[in-house]
Amino acid sequence: MSRLNVTEFPIIETEQLVLRELLLSDQELIYSLRTNTEVIKYIDRPISRKDKNGLAFVERINNSIKNKDIFYWIISLKGSSKLIGSICLWNFSSDKSIAEVGYELFPEYFRKGLMNEALIAVLDFGFNRIQFKTIEAFTHRDNLGSKKLLIKNDFVEDSTRVDADNLNNIIFIKTND
Repeated sequence: MSRLNVTEFPIIETEQLVLRELLLSDQELIYSLRTNTEVIKYIDRPISRKDKNGLAFVERINNSIKNKDIFYWIISLKGSSKLIGSICLWNFSSDKSIAEVGYELFPEYFRKGLMNEALIAVLDFGFNRIQFKTIEAFTHRDNLGSKKLLIKNDFVEDSTRVDADNLNNIIFIKTND
């Protein structure tokens, strides 16, 4: 679908943040983020035993971006290129009207409003630039911080659906009204 044909990587700036592309130089920090025990406490994903430095992940994400299968941003504070988290839109429906949002943040940046700021910017991008009709979020039922973030941003729980891949997840949706 043509609306996914973003010709340049969409760098997004907010008051405190820059959402930028994933670089090869991020490989060690992205690996550290994706294997941090506090970050992945509620995420059911295997940790790659082969990829000890994040290189395979960086390559996989960048290929997915080229194939228009994902929008994936590194979150950094303005004035620094250091990765503090990530946020993405991915898992698009076949008609490209629905996307899933995913996000991670190093624990030292929890409860500072930074992920809220990043999420607001990515929702604006997804709804207004790409024109998704719905954005979904799958989160563990015990992840109170994630649930609070989603509710604050007008996501509602869709109790009619089940995540067959992880029965501990609950599904939230937000529509472009």
